[in-house]
Amino acid sequence: MSAVNTWNSTQHFWLIILGFCVAFVPRYLPLMLFTKRAIPEWFNEWMKFVPVSLFTALVVKDIFIDSATYQIIFTHFSEMIAAVIVVVIAYRTRSMAISVITGLIAVFLLSMFIA
Repeated sequence: MSAVNTWNSTQHFWLIILGFCVAFVPRYLPLMLFTKRAIPEWFNEWMKFVPVSLFTALVVKDIFIDSATYQIIFTHFSEMIAAVIVVVIAYRTRSMAISVITGLIAVFLLSMFIA
């Protein structure tokens, strides 16, 4: 037996409004709190590392952890080599755009030649 959609227009409206609140409030409140206060210098220095940390966590998970079994693996050789290339390019150029484009090209070319 299939489920029947019994939602009416009012329920859809409230779902959209609540979805807006859930997405808007976590962005709006910190903005309002921190625009009226002076942010300490140590906090600004600490925040500089957040994008690098998040990016590293995503890349390391994709390269070294199998998503099906959550085991550490060392079989993605093309991605590992591409990651090293991107680190070198990013360090030398300090350009996110050049690093991303180089990484995409490196993964594409290396995956064609390394099985």
